[in-house]
Amino acid sequence: METPAILAFGFYFLVIVVGCFMAVGCASLVRALVGLVATLLGVAGMYLLLNAPFMAFMQILIYVGAICVLIFFALMLARADADGDEADPAPAPRTFKGILAAMLPGALLAPILMLHPTASKLIPAEVPLAELGRRLMEDYVLPFELISVVLLISMAGAVLLVWERRDK
Repeated sequence: METPAILAFGFYFLVIVVGCFMAVGCASLVRALVGLVATLLGVAGMYLLLNAPFMAFMQILIYVGAICVLIFFALMLARADADGDEADPAPAPRTFKGILAAMLPGALLAPILMLHPTASKLIPAEVPLAELGRRLMEDYVLPFELISVVLLISMAGAVLLVWERRDK
């Protein structure tokens, strides 16, 4: 029973890592968006492994379905040139710092998992949907509403980019 879970974890981990490198390393913004979609789908798979099917469904519905479509429309509205600033490769020191920043959470969490190996073997309890909804609308209402503000600002930024490019 443990081997399929380890294989699934390895698969989702691989999807997340490949998607991350694709999202960060591609010169094409559309290909970088495909990497972001792969990463978010891998995170949804991790939610399934955590016995949280509702969170996995919301990950796909909100992030893959809504956020990535929003980013795609922003890219299409901005009409970025293939040889623009975003197509330039990142300098080596910046890439190295990015890799170090990506490895930092693993380096911080590894000693905890080594000292407490039983914590990694626990099966998470499934939270009822009513409790999850209550917590989102009562305890976490401010962060929940701030997400909509971030979306509004990103769409306003995309519209400003379009107007700025049309003026030139």
